[in-house]
Amino acid sequence: MRDRGKGELLATKHYLIFDFGASGGRATVAAFDGSRVQMDVTYRFDNGPVTAAGTLYWDILRLASELKLGLQASLRKYPDIVSMAIDTWGCDFGFIDRNGKLLGNPVTYRDKPRHERSAELYQIIPRRELFQLCAGSTIEIMGLYQLFSFKCDQAPEMREGSRMLMIPDLLNYLLTGRPCSEYTDATMALVCDQNARGWEKRILRRLGIPETILGELVMPGELIGPIQQQVCEELAIRPIPVVAPATHDTASAVTGIPVVDGARHWAFISTGTWSIAGVETARPIVTDACFQSGYGNNAIADGRNMVVNYITGLWIIQQCRRKWMADAGGDIPWGQIVRASESSGPASAFIDVDDPAFSLPQADMPAVIVEACRKRGQRLDPSMGAVARCVYESLVLKYRANLETLEKLTGRKLDLLHLVGGGIQNQTLCQWTADAMGIPVIAGPTETTSVGNLLMQLKCTGEISSLEQGREISLRSSEVIRYEPKAREVWDQAFGKYRGGK
Repeated sequence: MRDRGKGELLATKHYLIFDFGASGGRATVAAFDGSRVQMDVTYRFDNGPVTAAGTLYWDILRLASELKLGLQASLRKYPDIVSMAIDTWGCDFGFIDRNGKLLGNPVTYRDKPRHERSAELYQIIPRRELFQLCAGSTIEIMGLYQLFSFKCDQAPEMREGSRMLMIPDLLNYLLTGRPCSEYTDATMALVCDQNARGWEKRILRRLGIPETILGELVMPGELIGPIQQQVCEELAIRPIPVVAPATHDTASAVTGIPVVDGARHWAFISTGTWSIAGVETARPIVTDACFQSGYGNNAIADGRNMVVNYITGLWIIQQCRRKWMADAGGDIPWGQIVRASESSGPASAFIDVDDPAFSLPQADMPAVIVEACRKRGQRLDPSMGAVARCVYESLVLKYRANLETLEKLTGRKLDLLHLVGGGIQNQTLCQWTADAMGIPVIAGPTETTSVGNLLMQLKCTGEISSLEQGREISLRSSEVIRYEPKAREVWDQAFGKYRGGK
């Protein structure tokens, strides 16, 4: 294309993006022509936790292998790739020893001891004080709880570990040999002072965890380094520069939101295995009201902050689908589940999606849901349509409750809601969210995380100088759907029933 201001021919440049999610991942090549972006998925792979000897792990070596395969596939198709960057789910980490060798597989954020030992941790650092120190959401999926579990078990990671590396940092280390920690994901471990934007070592000292496990911090948009020689020789590739994006995938998703009107008071919900509701702020909010609401702060790109709450999201219906497919002996497409939920009629029962029973793996999640409704004095038909309708409506009403809390925390009424992530492919869910909130919803794109990842690569290579410039690129490149609210009265009635628990 031609730049109309300069009349110069702009060459298309290619950037490699890796998104690792809790259920799968992909390699994507972004073609950037100086104004817009086009995405081409070059490699996909599955992911999931592995239970071994009673502990729930991530298979980090398999993920490293998928990373290498994705690199090779992408370079075969696009040999001129400028740089690459990795983002992943948050919370989890691995260790390397003093010789730089990997110490075991990372434990997942759904492993039970991580959650069960929280009360013991709070005897040492009360929950309110922990929030004051780190400003983060003190939900037990965060990395600090796993560190404390290792300490209680006198685990090898505590005895031999030289450096704690979050999952994207660990993958970057295996590529480049540089053991650094990207800041946005570091805040997911609850060991950062988010006002000073550095490590908060007092937390580790109080818990008896060696502070030497914390290393160099890097910020989104910084160059980590080239792929090291031994990896290049193994894969027969050249030493591509590796950039640090906002490596926490939600932080990348918020970075990539195609903001349609920055003057309006907008919030976002990133919809996926987790649903993460929040607003972007200049600085962390560390108040009693924020703590009591369950909200917390995490870093995003460009030195900004997001005030967020972590909601158990589509994980619940994903677990239901596994059971339904096992019973059916074959695949059940998502469209079939959505249609069944639509045809079942308005929900007659609701669940609190954040009940701990729904956050852990369940062999029969539909039965767990039916039983939870029974305990609340509600009757739920065990059919697929009725259970799915219960889950979807309960999730939407949880969104409404969370966003009303955000309005109180910020003192501002929301004008607009951005929905991003894989969940926006469920258009019924998007429309119900607009209806329940009574404000317009902008959904899309599904690849917002990839866009946010790309924007920090563009910043590193000098193509943009600010997040605002990047979001203009996102807006020009995105296909979004606008959902206008309707049937608010029906959702007001449902919300009253949901709040009442009957």
